[in-house]
Amino acid sequence: MQQHPQHPQQRPMHRRRHGRAAGLLTAATLALTALTALTACQPVQPLPAAPVRDDVTSVPLTGAAIREGGDLVMALSAEPDRLDPTTSSSLYTRYVMQTMCQKLYDIDAEGELVPQLATALPEISEDGLTVTIPVRTDAVFADGEPFDAEAVRATLERHLTLEGSTRKSELGPISAIRAVGADRVRISYEKPFAPLAAALADRAGMMLSPKAIAEQGADFGSSPVCVGPFKFVDRVPQTSITVERDPLYYDADDVHLDTITYRIITDANIRAANLRSGDVQVADTISPQDIDALLQEEGVGVLQVGSLGYQGLTVNVGNTAGVGEPPGTIDTPLAQERAIRMALSMSIDREALVNTVFNSWFEPACSPISPDSPYASALSEACPPYDPEGARKLLADAGVETPYPIEMQVTNTPDTLRYGQALQAAVADGGFDLTVVPVEYSTLLDVQSQGDFEALQLGWSGRIDPHGNMFNFLSTGGGNNYSGYSNPAVDELLTGAAQINDVGERAALYGRAVELVQQDNPLIYLYRQRSLTAYSTDIAGVETFADGVVHLSNAAFIEPSSESEN
Repeated sequence: MQQHPQHPQQRPMHRRRHGRAAGLLTAATLALTALTALTACQPVQPLPAAPVRDDVTSVPLTGAAIREGGDLVMALSAEPDRLDPTTSSSLYTRYVMQTMCQKLYDIDAEGELVPQLATALPEISEDGLTVTIPVRTDAVFADGEPFDAEAVRATLERHLTLEGSTRKSELGPISAIRAVGADRVRISYEKPFAPLAAALADRAGMMLSPKAIAEQGADFGSSPVCVGPFKFVDRVPQTSITVERDPLYYDADDVHLDTITYRIITDANIRAANLRSGDVQVADTISPQDIDALLQEEGVGVLQVGSLGYQGLTVNVGNTAGVGEPPGTIDTPLAQERAIRMALSMSIDREALVNTVFNSWFEPACSPISPDSPYASALSEACPPYDPEGARKLLADAGVETPYPIEMQVTNTPDTLRYGQALQAAVADGGFDLTVVPVEYSTLLDVQSQGDFEALQLGWSGRIDPHGNMFNFLSTGGGNNYSGYSNPAVDELLTGAAQINDVGERAALYGRAVELVQQDNPLIYLYRQRSLTAYSTDIAGVETFADGVVHLSNAAFIEPSSESEN
C-alpha cells in the first residue's frame, strides 16, 4: 500500500457554514465482497476541498394550492427502534415520533430554541437552581387525557426513573419536579444545569399520556400516546409504521394529510427508484452517489443541511455489562493501551477518505462539536495528526505484533460498507488489519448497548447544545457511553460546563474535554454527514434541520400547477 501525504499535526478543521453481531445477510456479504475488490488494494487519493454548499431546509407551503387529505409515504433508510421517547436511541425513531409526540421545545431552521408545548423559554432563578416552565392549556393527548403541568411532571419522572432510560443523564441533577397549578412546572436542581431547554427540545421533552404510562408501563413503545398532529395506528416490523391525523390536536387546522406511512427501504437505490415512480413522496439519507443525478431530475427536489452530529468509530474499552453500567476490564491491548488507539486515529486521513468515498458531500470531523456551533473553539476544531509512520512506531513501542487485528462492526448499507472498506485500506498503512463485519442497523444498536463488540462504526445525529453530544457518550456511566469510557477529568469538565451559562466559558471547557478524549480515543470521530432528503415536487411543507430530523407534520399534497422551491 502507498502512504498518503502527511498532513501537519493539529491541523484545524476548515470552518464551513451551511446533522451482538448477528447472522449476516447474504446481500450484505455480497456487497462487502464487491467493495473489497474495488477498494481493498487501492490507496485513497486526496481530492480538492469540498465546495461550500447552501442549506435548503424547507419546501414552503406559502402560495401553494393545497389539496387537503391524502396518504403520504416516506421511505426510511433503517428501521426505528422502540417508539418510546424514554428509551429509544435511533434517529429514525425521531422521524416517526416527531409527528406523534410534540416536545416542550423545538428548534427552528436557524437552530434556535422555540416553544412548542411550552409557551415560553424557561424562567431560571438567580442561583440557577430553580427552573420554571409555562405550558399550554389548550392541548390534549391522543387518548383524550388533558395535557397539563402534572402530565409534564409524570413524563419527566418517568425519564428519570424508568429502568433502561437513556434520558436521565440528559436532564441533569434534578432534585424535585412539581406542578404549580395546571400551567407551570417547577424543576429544582442540586446544581445549575444550563442544557435543560436544549434537552427538552428532543426526546426528553416529548410528553407522554399519564394514562398510557400507567396502563402500558415499559411497553409504552408498542402503542405510544402523546400530543401531536398525528397518532399511532400500527407497526409492521421491518416493513412500515403508520400514523393518522389526530382530530384532538390543538392546531388541527394546520394538519393536511390523512395518514403518513413510514416504509422501511434500506437500499438507497430502491428508495430513489420508489421516489421516481411516485410510490413514495419523501426519502431520507440519499446517497452521495445518487444526489447529483437527483438534483437534475424533473419532479424531484432535495433538501440539504449540515449536521450537528458526527459519525465515529467507537472502541470498547470497558463496556462489559451493558451501557450505563460501571465500566469493567477488557483484557486486550486495544482496550488497555491508549497508545494503540492513538495509533489507530493517526492512521486515518479523514479529509481524503470523506472526499473520496462521499464525493465531497460530507465533511471530515475530529470532535463532537460542529465547527458551526457557537461552542466551537480552537481545541474542539483541532484534528489529530495523520501520521501512519508515527502510528507504526507507537505500535512497535507498545510491543504488539503488526498488523494489529481489529474487528469493526458496521451497518450493512452500501455507503457505510464503502467507507468501511476505504478505512480498512487506509489504516493498513498505520499497521492495522481491520476486518469489516456488516450487521443490520437495529441489531447494531443492540450490539453497542450490550457491549458485544471490539469496535463499531455508528453515528449521532447531533444536538444544538454540546452537552447532548458529549455527556451521555463520554461521562462515566452515561446513558449512551457505549465504549465504557471513564476519565474523572473529562467527567469534571463536562459536569462543570453544564453548570455555566456563559457560552465562551462553556466552549473553553468543552474544548479541554475534547483534547483529553483525543488522547484517550474511546470514540474516534471520523466525519460529519450532510442530511440529504429527496421529495416529490407534488408535496410541500417538508422541513429538515441541523438535528437531522425530517418534519412532515404540516406537509401537504399540492396541485400540479403549483411550483415549490427545491
